[in-house]
Amino acid sequence: MKRLIAKGWRPVTVLILLLVLWEGAVRQFDVPNWILPAPSVIANELIYGADRYLPHIASSVQLALTSYGVAVLFGLTVAITLFRVESLKEAMYPLLIISQNIPVIVLAPLLVIWFGFGMLPKVIVITLVCFFPITIATLDGLRQTNPAYIHYMKMIGATDRHIFWKVEWPHALPSIFSGLKIAATYSVMGAVITEWLGANKGIGVYMTLASSSFKTERVFVAIVIVIALSLLFFACIAALERYTLRWQEGGRR
Repeated sequence: MKRLIAKGWRPVTVLILLLVLWEGAVRQFDVPNWILPAPSVIANELIYGADRYLPHIASSVQLALTSYGVAVLFGLTVAITLFRVESLKEAMYPLLIISQNIPVIVLAPLLVIWFGFGMLPKVIVITLVCFFPITIATLDGLRQTNPAYIHYMKMIGATDRHIFWKVEWPHALPSIFSGLKIAATYSVMGAVITEWLGANKGIGVYMTLASSSFKTERVFVAIVIVIALSLLFFACIAALERYTLRWQEGGRR
């Protein structure tokens, strides 16, 4: 905790300085709120306008968590399958890379045409955004297993399944959690983007309504909420990583 405080005071100080300069510049040049609101105006909206954005937060969180769960299941399944079947990996890996060069914003209208304006096209879009870092991180982690450990397991008669679960999977966990943390932040961003395409509730809807009515302070409130949710999701996966790897290290000892 002391180390975290010692490292964290510098960025906090810079952030506070930037907010003070922002507040002073807006007041000095008398910038209208609809162009650039002062931090105090944004904070006031964040505190006293909670009844306007809280229902939207619940909707976005539900969408992000659902899509993230699907992306984790899909990403891990694809990664393990490609790792275990080398010929399939050689055939599919280039296509996996190419798929990430297709802008999601281009696929979104097609998904709306095919599946309507319900939750399914949104889940598909967010899954496409999130599964790639999970899949690539898992594949890299599985490939980095020390060959000496695998050789030793084969010497004592271990099957491929035993080698995977006792050696390769545990050694890949740090890389897997790296992909999970990246995807966790993507899930919030993806939820907001898909809500722009058509939804009744959500931070994306709240942001669109605020922008169209020139309530710029509410747009900044939405940005603050997205950042806070992304950090919260990231922190939850990081906490799970610390718990899992601590248990793993204890088991080794």
